[in-house]
Amino acid sequence: MPNKKTLVIGASTNPVQYSHLAVRKLLAAGHQVEAIGREGFNIENISIGTTMSPFEGVDTVTIYLNADRQKAYEEYILSLHPKRIIFNPGAENPSFFKEATHIGIDTLEACTLVMLSTGTY
Repeated sequence: MPNKKTLVIGASTNPVQYSHLAVRKLLAAGHQVEAIGREGFNIENISIGTTMSPFEGVDTVTIYLNADRQKAYEEYILSLHPKRIIFNPGAENPSFFKEATHIGIDTLEACTLVMLSTGTY
């Protein structure tokens, strides 16, 4: 499986939250991970930032924020030119989904954890 550099938006400090688990599972699957959360912290060897850094080579953005909270990130996400955006359960955003699809980004309403566990990531 090729390494798909992934940006997790909405990473949580709480180890039982899906966004936190996704960072761990992505790392375990051998993917390079960047993450943004409300507060700075570490998950394993990954430093979770609070700013919209200009990450290079992002293949996938996986979102764990509701549509209202995503608004602040939409232009930033598009500026990274990801190949794919995953809207996890609770992060559905029809207008941003449509905009990203329109400019050629593969968009999915899916669960990153399920995709990793079934080999469809």
